[in-house]
Amino acid sequence: MKKLFLALALAASMSAAYAQSVKSDADIQKAIDKASATANDAKKGLKAASWMKLGDAYMNAYQNPTAAVAYGMDKTTFGLAAGEKPKSVEVVNVDGQAFEKQVLSRYNAYFNATGQLVVLEVTKPSYAGDALAEAAKAYITAFERDAKKAKDVDEKLQDICGRYETDAYTAYSFKQMDKAAKMFKGAADVSMQAPCSKIDTNAVYNTAYIALSLGDFALAKEYYNKCLALGHTANGSVFASLSQVELAQGDTLSAKTMLVDGLKQYPDNASILTSLINLYLNINEDPEKIVELLDEAKKQMPDNPSLYYVEGNIYTGIKNYVKAHAAYAKSSEVDPKYDMAYYGDGVCYLKEADDIAEEMNNLDVREYKKYDVLQAKLEGQYKTSVDVFEKCYEISENAQVKEAAADYLKRVCFLLRNSDPKYQAAYEKYEAILNGNK
Repeated sequence: MKKLFLALALAASMSAAYAQSVKSDADIQKAIDKASATANDAKKGLKAASWMKLGDAYMNAYQNPTAAVAYGMDKTTFGLAAGEKPKSVEVVNVDGQAFEKQVLSRYNAYFNATGQLVVLEVTKPSYAGDALAEAAKAYITAFERDAKKAKDVDEKLQDICGRYETDAYTAYSFKQMDKAAKMFKGAADVSMQAPCSKIDTNAVYNTAYIALSLGDFALAKEYYNKCLALGHTANGSVFASLSQVELAQGDTLSAKTMLVDGLKQYPDNASILTSLINLYLNINEDPEKIVELLDEAKKQMPDNPSLYYVEGNIYTGIKNYVKAHAAYAKSSEVDPKYDMAYYGDGVCYLKEADDIAEEMNNLDVREYKKYDVLQAKLEGQYKTSVDVFEKCYEISENAQVKEAAADYLKRVCFLLRNSDPKYQAAYEKYEAILNGNK
């Protein structure tokens, strides 16, 4: 999800077509009433121009409270343009950033560290309803009256989508989730109306994403399905999210079907894989059936190392470590330069080590001989994991993978530092690397 400061980029890209001086709410309502009467007149309402004017009236109403100011203004210019002194000024933290918040009669203005206006939060709108939705309806009706207005209406609708998104990101940053969902839905719905030429798949996805976080499963399901229909799968994560919705609604079969369909298309998607493994375990179904799905993908892509890596993750998840190591080995055999094969194998060795450590902790104090055997086995696991992670670090060209491997190496070498001086040296090496990256 984008952060608050990106809202400025959206706002700055909007058309300035509706720039206006601030008017009284009474004058704004009169303009709407007049335009509405014309648009709904039996004869005048047949003209596209009548509906375009009604759309403009609603847009003027939407913009009116902040019409005198603009994003990017410095505080001095803003103060002159606003025409009023702020009721209060304070420094607030939003999304980890400090902003100066000025409270005015109809809106709150937020300035960044350089003194630029980056966010406007309307607290007293000029129109009580959803002015953007009403404007969109009017413009769409204008297009229905005259198809030649398609280009003009398209520009108006895209402008409305941009304004909805700016309001949505602002609400999201202020933790106003209900409002954020409503604003994203507004952008999504308008963008899917003719003659809008660009569907806002980002808004469609964010509507579902926030709805799911709010527990509005019906809305989440509707808009995640719209994502699939539009081909916007977020690299497969939509399938995992939809399965979560189905589970929340008590439909285990549909959840499973959704994940299986997703895995077929995105066999290396971690969220799908994790969700599917957990689901199979919860319903007491054999997770190895997932491997059967991967086998089908292997027939189509026998040289794809990620398929074997995913298989290794499956077996690691169900603690079948022998098969997991075999799968990771096959992955690196298919592509010796595939860093994730070594990374997954290293993690697998550490998972085994965790199991050994747990077994040691559960021993009776009198079982010291068995403890010593397990201790030696645990140390062996750690040493093997170091070899594997070092191979991963050596061949990887991905900064994040290298950093993750270095982090594991630092921690494991610290545990082994007293067994051999080379591990102390390795610990210091990787600690320096990680501190350098920071």
